[in-house]
Amino acid sequence: MSAPGLPSAETDVVSAARARADALVAGDATALRRLTHERFVWTSHRGDRFNRDEYLAANIGGDLRWHRQELEHPSVQVVADTAVLRCIVRDVVAQEAAAPPADEVYRMPVTQTWVRESGKWRCLAGHAGPRISDLP
Repeated sequence: MSAPGLPSAETDVVSAARARADALVAGDATALRRLTHERFVWTSHRGDRFNRDEYLAANIGGDLRWHRQELEHPSVQVVADTAVLRCIVRDVVAQEAAAPPADEVYRMPVTQTWVRESGKWRCLAGHAGPRISDLP
């Protein structure tokens, strides 16, 4: 089902991106693996580069705890079975190893490339950053 004014494919990509964000917050490695392509790559706002297994290890089950990820003003361009999503994300995370753990808020641009296989959108690649320092 598509949102008013948005074609179905664009709406589906935004829904998949929000499901990916929800999987991070839930610490759900199974859902995150299902939403990422087996050839998935990511570059963080610090320039760290990850493949899918490295990304899962860095974001699920380690010291990093996701409390929220919000996608602000997502924009999607779809060509056939490939989509590029651009937005600003607002992340709320905590490093559990910190004493005491404290929430950190990050806001930054994100670009994600999604591919549709067998009717399902999966994130193939992403890049976050640079961090926007003037948080509201």
